[in-house]
Amino acid sequence: MAEINTGGSDRGHKRGTRSRKLSTRVDMTPMVDLGFLLITFFMLTTALAKPQTMDLNMPADAEPPQSVGDSKSLTILLGANNSVSYYEGIGNDPLHPPVVQHSSFANNQGIRDVIINKRERVIQQHKKNDLMVLIKADKSANYKNVVDIMDEMLINHVERYAMVDITPEDEAYLK
Repeated sequence: MAEINTGGSDRGHKRGTRSRKLSTRVDMTPMVDLGFLLITFFMLTTALAKPQTMDLNMPADAEPPQSVGDSKSLTILLGANNSVSYYEGIGNDPLHPPVVQHSSFANNQGIRDVIINKRERVIQQHKKNDLMVLIKADKSANYKNVVDIMDEMLINHVERYAMVDITPEDEAYLK
């Protein structure tokens, strides 16, 4: 609240003297209280950023493993130094080893174009989006590359993909 200091009683002073200017003093205590109340109110009513998680679907224990045809699958290998390699199919036939090709995370002529082309071929051949992408990361692969390839799955609308343990044969393809 504002106050005016009036000083002592001035009844016995001389005539003709100047009037004294009175000083004002503003008490800031209520303003500080109001500030803290507003800060508390906004802290309690503001919705904090909720953590975003990705859904992870695990197969049931009683469910038999599904077989995927080579014409519907694409295997992506992640290695050291941001290297990305891929081959079509699963690559489990020792009589017909896969043809491994190298790519990058570039926007043009990169792994995105490979996924788009494979997805279009699967849709043309089977009349529906049955593309299955197997992602195999080497021990020396960056975590950033794993996140980037999973982002590519989301961007390219690949509904079925799996993180699979890398085999010794696949590790040899990366070298």
